[in-house]
Amino acid sequence: MGSVGKQKKVLIIVENLPVPFDRRVWQEATTLAAAGYGVSIICPKSKGYLKSFEIIDDIYIYRHSLPVDAEGAVGYALEYSMALFWQFVLSLKVLVTRGFDVIHACNPPDNIFLIGLFYKLFRKKFLFDHHDINPELYEAKFGRRDFFYKLMLLWERWTFRVADISIATNESYKSIAIKRGGMHPDKIYVVRSGPNLERLKIMPPSDELKCERAYMVGYVGVMGRQEGIDYLLRSAQYIIHNLKRIDIQFGLVGGGTELDKMQDYAKELNISEFVTFTGRVSDEVMLRMLNTADICVNPDVANVMNDKSTMNKVMEYMALGKPIVQFDLTEGRYSAQEASLYAKQNDEKDFALKIVQLLDNQDLRKKMGEYGRERVVHKLAWEYEAPKLLKAYDALLG
Repeated sequence: MGSVGKQKKVLIIVENLPVPFDRRVWQEATTLAAAGYGVSIICPKSKGYLKSFEIIDDIYIYRHSLPVDAEGAVGYALEYSMALFWQFVLSLKVLVTRGFDVIHACNPPDNIFLIGLFYKLFRKKFLFDHHDINPELYEAKFGRRDFFYKLMLLWERWTFRVADISIATNESYKSIAIKRGGMHPDKIYVVRSGPNLERLKIMPPSDELKCERAYMVGYVGVMGRQEGIDYLLRSAQYIIHNLKRIDIQFGLVGGGTELDKMQDYAKELNISEFVTFTGRVSDEVMLRMLNTADICVNPDVANVMNDKSTMNKVMEYMALGKPIVQFDLTEGRYSAQEASLYAKQNDEKDFALKIVQLLDNQDLRKKMGEYGRERVVHKLAWEYEAPKLLKAYDALLG
C-alpha cells in the first residue's frame, strides 16, 4: 500500500505555520516521500524559518512572506488574501520546475480550494486536509456569527465540494465533512495527528527550570484566545494566593498573538515570578521543559471548536509519560482517557484543584503517566496513522 510506480508528485499548501515547524504537515510530507512520492510544500515564513527555498530530506520547501501579524477579522482577511496570492504564484513555479499531480491543502483558512479548482482544469487532484473547523474557530476568536462567520461556512462547503478526497483528524471532523460538507463517507479518511516517538524523547528533568520549587506544571501550545491561557493563569493565581502553594512553577512554552498580553496578565495577577514564558523555542528547549514537568495541562476553553478538535499537545504529553489536567471536552477525553483528570468546563477553580490533587499524589501521577505512554505507543503514535494517509492517496490516485 502506498507504493508508487511512475513517481507521483504532491504539492502541499499550508498557510498558518511554517514547515517543518508544523509537525503534522511535516510527518505527512516525510511519510509521502518515504513511500516514493515527490513532495513540494508551500508555506509562510516565520521566526527561524526565513529561507525562501530549501530542500530538507528531499522535500522541496517554498516559503513566502506574511508581513501582516493578523489581529481582528479585517487583519485575518488581509493575511489570507496575501497568502492566497503567494500560494498561487509559487504553485505556478512548482508546476513549471517540479510538477505535481495532487494539491494537498491544509487549513486554516478554507480558501485554498480556489487554487485547487483552478488546477482541476489541468486534471490535478485536490485533497483537503481538515485541520481546523474554521467557522467554529472564527466564533471562538471573535465571539460572533456575522458576515465573516457565514463566509467561513461558505468556504468550507465549497472546499468539500471541490475535494476529491478529504482527510479528517478525528471522527467529529468526519461527521462535519458528511453533514455540513456533503461529502460521501467513502471519500473521507480519518488520519489523526499521532505523535512521533522518535522526536518526543523521554529525557532526565532539568531541575533548574523549576526555579528552586518542588513541582513544575508544563504547557506547550499557541498563545491565542481560544487556548485558555487566561484560565490557566487564574488557576495559578488561586493555587498561589488562595491555597498558599508557593512550591509550584508553571512553564509555558509557545508563541502567538496573545503572548505579550498573557505576560502582562501574569503581572496583573501578581504571579509572574511563578510563571516562565519561553515564547516559540526549539524542540530541544520544549522537550527539556516538558520532561521536567511533573504534570502537564491543556486549558483549552470549552467551546464547540475545542470540543470537536484533537489537540496535538495532549498526545505529546502522553508520549512523554506525563499525567494531564484539562477541561472535560469530547475529543480531549477520547485522546487521553485515563491519562487525564477532567475539570468542570471553564471552571478555573476546579482546574486549580485538579492540578493540586495530581501534584499531591505521586502514585496517581505515575499510574496516569504510564497509561498515557502505553496508549500512544500501542495505538496513537504516528506509525499507526501513516498507513491511513497512504490509503487515502491510493484511493485518490487509483
